[in-house]
Amino acid sequence: MAGMDFQDIRYEKDEKTGIVMVILNTPKRKNAMSPLTFLELWWAVDAMERDEGARAMILTGAKDPDSDDPTKEAFSSGGYFNLAAMVKLREKFKDQIDFTDIAQKKLTLKMWQFDKPVIAAINGLVVGGAFTMCLSCADLIYSSEHAWAQLPFVNLGIIPELASSYLLPRLLGFQKAKEIMFFGDRIPAQQLFELGLVNKVLPHDQLIPYTREMALRLIPPAGAWMAIRAAKRALHKPLLKEITEALDRENEGLNQMFGTEDFREALRARAERRAPFFRGK
Repeated sequence: MAGMDFQDIRYEKDEKTGIVMVILNTPKRKNAMSPLTFLELWWAVDAMERDEGARAMILTGAKDPDSDDPTKEAFSSGGYFNLAAMVKLREKFKDQIDFTDIAQKKLTLKMWQFDKPVIAAINGLVVGGAFTMCLSCADLIYSSEHAWAQLPFVNLGIIPELASSYLLPRLLGFQKAKEIMFFGDRIPAQQLFELGLVNKVLPHDQLIPYTREMALRLIPPAGAWMAIRAAKRALHKPLLKEITEALDRENEGLNQMFGTEDFREALRARAERRAPFFRGK
């Protein structure tokens, strides 16, 4: 899949090293992710699976070309809720996107079984499904000093996805995972590191160079690429059943929550820039 074929992402392969930069590329909406974004990410992984010369993926967010402020950068602001855009996608991609797969089971399972190294370089704010995608789909996560994460699902009247309901309690313990999910507070980069959710926090201008350096250590000639791939398969395969079941439970809950009055109120409140008034309905 050539870069020109993508709309929401950029796919840039370094032919010399085999490192593929996959860049969330809708900076004017802070790289918010639509069903098309998730489909294109699936295409990117599929392209790498079929290309033996593609050896490692770095996943990051596009910088806003109209801003030079690193504190305002976004990896992704999460889900993109736009009714008009959704109608167009349903018409164009009805055979490729399952709109009941809100938990992104298709992409998550594709990436969980993808044995080449994936590194997330979180260059700015990372919200909702963008952060849970990093947790479930990336092998290593490096963060800019200016980044922060947030899981605001419950505040939107919905539940977390991308198998985070399974992974987060096992990364953090149940109490901390519930606190993060139930309240949806912002988590600064340094706290993400202290919680063990990212591998390292870096000065902003060193994030991408450092991530490239780590990617080079995972692939030939510096890295035993075949052993790394085998290790990844050995780590992931025993959890595949649990990940699949978690995604099914999340989809069941999400499809139920999307029909509630609380979810509609959350969307209205977001559009009107006010706090939601939930009724538990």
